[in-house]
Amino acid sequence: MSSFVPYHMEFEEPLTREEYVFLAKLSERAERYDEMAGFVDKMVLETSSLGELTAEERNLLSTAYKSLVCSPRDAWQFLSSIEKREGRWNEDHAALIKAYRARLEADIASICGRILGLLDSHLNPSACSIDSKVFFLKMKGDYHRYLAEFKVGEERKKAIEDAMAAYKEAEVVPIL
Repeated sequence: MSSFVPYHMEFEEPLTREEYVFLAKLSERAERYDEMAGFVDKMVLETSSLGELTAEERNLLSTAYKSLVCSPRDAWQFLSSIEKREGRWNEDHAALIKAYRARLEADIASICGRILGLLDSHLNPSACSIDSKVFFLKMKGDYHRYLAEFKVGEERKKAIEDAMAAYKEAEVVPIL
């Protein structure tokens, strides 16, 4: 399983949506994207009864997860290229690189699973505006696409199909 553990900070009293937004922005400025995603998650889970996310809140959600997944994705791409090169010259190094790459894959899968779960359980079902629906469907497509980058076989095929389905659904939302 993944070593990725989402950051959760506990407060004595529930926070308001505005306080979660403030903490998410603060975390972003501090480049603490795990914490930023945690604050945005809590904002969605604890204040979703207050209505759909504003454009600013949607952008915080997107920034948090994009920043969180960027580093392991970049590292995975780097290791994949090194693995191909090292595999021709040094089997011992190739095995180490492969193991490290597998760990990164687990981290990426965990991050993608976390946002996809939030999108499917809370954000997509509660989206009312065309902008929100398209935004969340595009995010859903993006995170399935990230999974498709490293999955193989049937898992890769399913990730590609799920990404395409989300993108196609996002295309027709404005028409409906």
